[in-house]
Amino acid sequence: MTPTSLQGLKVLDLSRVLAGPWASQLLGDLGADVVKVERPGAGDDTRHWGPPWVAEPSAETGPQAAYFQCANRNKRSIAVDMATPDGQALLRELAAQADVVLENFKVGGLKQYGLDYDSLKALNPRLIYCSITGFGQTGPYAPRAGYDFLIQGMGGLMSLTGRADTEDGAGPQKVGVALVDIMTGLYATIGILAALNHRQTSGQGQHVDMALLDVQVATLANQAANYLVSGVAPKRMGNAHPNIVPYQDFPTADGDMILAVGNDGQFAKFCAVAGRPEWAIDERFASNPARVANRAALIPLLRQTTVMKTTAEWVAALEAAGVPCGPINRLNDVFADPQVQARGLLQHLQHPTLGEMPLVACPIRLSTTPVRNRLAPPTLGEHTQEVLAEWLGRA
Repeated sequence: MTPTSLQGLKVLDLSRVLAGPWASQLLGDLGADVVKVERPGAGDDTRHWGPPWVAEPSAETGPQAAYFQCANRNKRSIAVDMATPDGQALLRELAAQADVVLENFKVGGLKQYGLDYDSLKALNPRLIYCSITGFGQTGPYAPRAGYDFLIQGMGGLMSLTGRADTEDGAGPQKVGVALVDIMTGLYATIGILAALNHRQTSGQGQHVDMALLDVQVATLANQAANYLVSGVAPKRMGNAHPNIVPYQDFPTADGDMILAVGNDGQFAKFCAVAGRPEWAIDERFASNPARVANRAALIPLLRQTTVMKTTAEWVAALEAAGVPCGPINRLNDVFADPQVQARGLLQHLQHPTLGEMPLVACPIRLSTTPVRNRLAPPTLGEHTQEVLAEWLGRA
């Protein structure tokens, strides 16, 4: 069988909900043996976050919310009560065998169980221990609980998302998925892999401290740079771009489309397709800085033009001319898209009790050590005996 990138790596996953499980799922996708520790009788909170359900809750499987399935493939589940001395002792034994421990409890929350970094480092000096919290291990907010929605507000993202204050429906908006959790999971994975690489040469483990607020601020990207250079806090602009014009949604004869003009050459090509070549040489619109400065004059002209054709007609004509554009798809359109289908982004895994289960594929494509979907998201405690036998040699 083709080897995987992280084959042989053992991950003890004490995290729940989304940021931590997203990181451990990615490690599992890359081939690590991820053991998910869950509370007996309850499991990860997201098992209960339905409907929709993959299957109706039953005595055999418990709740199986669709939400849980998005972040827990390629893992094995064990049911351990860490509130008991026996459970704590068992988890310490497993941590002694692990390469990575991942947790997202409040700062200091695992110390009472002897499962904090310092306690486990004493048992396993090579351990990579990743903590994911709202605000990190230090600073005045460290003791606080942090949630994606809260961090989107505190970290500035909601000040940039939503209609402009001059438009109907204005006001701050969160992103439609828990993006801060997901980005934190991705950064956590990068931090873990960096620590593992360092261990290869030093033999030393280390603590990876990840904070949702840190990640949100770090990923403000060009908006943060715009503020730091200008001293002016950006405002909500709906779907418009602060630095590029035209780069937003436009109405068509039967809906809407995205027009993403990234340079002056593309703008000239758009003008030719639109039958308005004079715009490309108009000093108000000929360069991107000029278009940004004269946004208020250009956008209404574009809107009057784009409504003259359907979305499909614009997409066909503009793609042929090399102008980036596209429809605004609902999810049913996304999964019916021929490019999405060609890339295999919808996959099915066979679940031991629930049958065939649809999942979104991992997007990483590796030529030599490809990602493999080995395990469907587990039922609660499905692999307890199996893991104890393999990791600890217990019959």
